[in-house]
Amino acid sequence: MAGECEPKVPGGPEEDIFRDQRFTKKDPEVSTRGPRSCPVSWGRQPLLLLLSLSLAVCFLLLVTTLVQVSRISKSPQVEAQDQQENPSSVPASQDQVYSGLEQILQQLSQINTSLARLCRPCPWTWEPFQGSCYLFSGTQGTWESSVSACRAVGAHLVIINSTAEQRFLRYWNIRKNKVTWIGLTDHRTEGSWHWVDDTPLQLSFWSKGEPNNRGDEDCAELQDDAWNDNACSAENFWICEQPSAPCPGS
Repeated sequence: MAGECEPKVPGGPEEDIFRDQRFTKKDPEVSTRGPRSCPVSWGRQPLLLLLSLSLAVCFLLLVTTLVQVSRISKSPQVEAQDQQENPSSVPASQDQVYSGLEQILQQLSQINTSLARLCRPCPWTWEPFQGSCYLFSGTQGTWESSVSACRAVGAHLVIINSTAEQRFLRYWNIRKNKVTWIGLTDHRTEGSWHWVDDTPLQLSFWSKGEPNNRGDEDCAELQDDAWNDNACSAENFWICEQPSAPCPGS
């Protein structure tokens, strides 16, 4: 349903680990036959409409307040002349000006609250977690084609920097029971593992006895809760990652 950024997942052992995170059951597909443009997030249109209307209201309130301020700043002679010409007009008091400004501040506060509620930090079909968005593919491809597919949507093959992130990906992997490529390879120099952003491997979660480079295995994949090296020409699912967008007030 549109507007729900983090649908609930049925309870289970992993729910204790991620009691502050929720994941969707969607399984978006990313084609491996060529680059595709990033899907349009139609959920942002109501946000833009609300912002435009709210700014218009604030503009009207601001104009009204400025008119009141201009009346207060008039000289006594001008005010007396205005009252003689138009006895029904009464200059605004300073309290009224402050009241108008207070209304504008309240309107801005309400706009900020509304935008925060409507804000979705990740595109539709992406999963949010600790400042990043993750796209889990529904099709399979080689390691290189997976890298290209992620770049086509403005992301990169997932880079795992923490135990919490590894657990998050493990939870999805166990739930879906799929082996997925991660953005780690040693195809440039055997035994020297680097991420797709060229940073060297520091924290690792290899399975026991891995990596073993059996049969020229230069690319890393996520199997259950650990990593394994595999031939880059093998076909797996993959995980794309990109930074999440900040929300108003965050």
